[in-house]
Amino acid sequence: MTFFKAIVITLIGLLLLVVILQNTAPVQTTVLFATITMPRAVLLLLMLLAGFALGILTALLLVDKGRAQGRPDTPEPPPRPLP
Repeated sequence: MTFFKAIVITLIGLLLLVVILQNTAPVQTTVLFATITMPRAVLLLLMLLAGFALGILTALLLVDKGRAQGRPDTPEPPPRPLP
């Protein structure tokens, strides 16, 4: 299993390297009133991180909302049948 994990990590790393090397052209991005010039790979990485952070925050807010309403994090197991 460790060998399989090493191969998968290597393939993902190579794929990431290809994406970075193919997206080095500068792009202009307008954020509110500022225009920023950066490589496309950096813009892709920033958007990936922003989406990841938004997903984590949403999940945390939903868990906290459930706790505030008295719901447990994990559902209770179903009752055992009587013999």
